[in-house]
Amino acid sequence: METLLLVILSLIVLTEVGLRLFYGFGTPLIYIEDSEIGYLLAPNQKTRRFGNRIEINQYSMRTKPIAIERDSKTHRILLLGDSIANGGWWTDQADTLSSRLERLLEASTTFQQIEVLNASANSWCPRNELAYLQRFGTFNSQLLILLINTDDLFGTHPTSLPVGRDRNYPKRKPPLALIEVFTRYVLKEKPIPEMTAIRNETGDRVGFNLEAISKIQNIINQNNGQLLLAMTPLLREVATSPLDYELKARLRLSEFTQLSQITYIDFLPIFNSQDQPQALYQDTIHLNSQGNQLVCEVLARSVLG
Repeated sequence: METLLLVILSLIVLTEVGLRLFYGFGTPLIYIEDSEIGYLLAPNQKTRRFGNRIEINQYSMRTKPIAIERDSKTHRILLLGDSIANGGWWTDQADTLSSRLERLLEASTTFQQIEVLNASANSWCPRNELAYLQRFGTFNSQLLILLINTDDLFGTHPTSLPVGRDRNYPKRKPPLALIEVFTRYVLKEKPIPEMTAIRNETGDRVGFNLEAISKIQNIINQNNGQLLLAMTPLLREVATSPLDYELKARLRLSEFTQLSQITYIDFLPIFNSQDQPQALYQDTIHLNSQGNQLVCEVLARSVLG
């Protein structure tokens, strides 16, 4: 009996160690609630998930620690976005859009020094991103790249409800990797009843998000910077075409950027010009390494003029 217990205990320990070493379970990224932004990645985190390194700095960016004041020799770009900009657990720190873009711009020799900061979090929309800027400022960035996807045009009011209640937004680390695996893949997640009202938000959501983009433009202009807006399509849009309500929202965005004199890159025609645009995707929304590289090359050309 004692031998059997020792064997079982040994298997549990080995499984726990293996889950931590090879998959990064037990050390998920932690989120914090925020009354205005909704939620943020907790500052000063480092972890590794499925072999990919993830680092969050003191300003909740997926970027190494930075000085808030920009060095006079440095050209600083602030990339602001959602999980596409962030890269999530499936993207190594070196392969995020911000890291790739920084390397491309360094290779151009146009700038003496270059920094591309990455302020982003899963499911943010322009209303969350505006609140982040209002809280932290532009970090003296000469250029702000606002990267959205089609769904972001319909994003709802920022809320902190998912933090600690949705398994994708934990607010503390689990005591064991085994517990994280069980709660994530075995245990049925309880819905958050209050989220129904958030998802059913009434009013002109597209208009609310366009207004947020306008306010983002005002903030960067007041800080002597420029705004570049870019939008990536959903996989469904390149596989078939946008739905009617998406086409209307896209038209509103295009007219808005022209009226506001915002430099705008629509990646839908760019993706559709590729031989196999579906091959750019990790899933139905997020880009894979090939997709990230294409986006960075287009952004780099725009930055370099």
